[in-house]
Amino acid sequence: MAKRVLVPVAHSSEEIETVCIIDTLRRANVEVVVASVEEGLVLKMSRGVSIVADCLIEEVKDQSFDCIALPGGMPGANSLRDCTTLKDLLLSHSLAGKLIGAVCAAPAVVLGTHGLLKEVQATCNPAFVDKIDCLKEHMEKRVVSDRNFVTSRGPGTSLEFAIELVKHLVGEEAATALANTMLI
Repeated sequence: MAKRVLVPVAHSSEEIETVCIIDTLRRANVEVVVASVEEGLVLKMSRGVSIVADCLIEEVKDQSFDCIALPGGMPGANSLRDCTTLKDLLLSHSLAGKLIGAVCAAPAVVLGTHGLLKEVQATCNPAFVDKIDCLKEHMEKRVVSDRNFVTSRGPGTSLEFAIELVKHLVGEEAATALANTMLI
């Protein structure tokens, strides 16, 4: 059975990060469900690109996922943070030790706000480092993997971030082969 990943999105989520996550995981034969935390399925991303979600977050709140992967982008990350359904999913996912990924603003704005990065090594966009008071250590690496969390810094690190998610979900050999195919 294929691994399943939930990618929550909002108006003003970062489109490079969003598409890198979705596309890379799908290339690895991972089932990706793109769920809107807004009232509609058509979302205008941070640079004006429109993305159509597969469903609303409420429609998948009782489904099982192997990973939840959060794109950044502002103020999109604020909308992800403020979504009660997503918060509940993240908290239960974390308690179960399941994989959670976040890039750019999302580690600080979403995961940090909800207390999910306590005693976890993580990274985020440098503009948000001062907003994280719960990190064990802020890492300057492009992608940081610690316990069941994978975090990254921004649009320019999104492909590496997505490949790291593939490594956790499908295995290192598959991730390396995909990275080589994608010329990463």
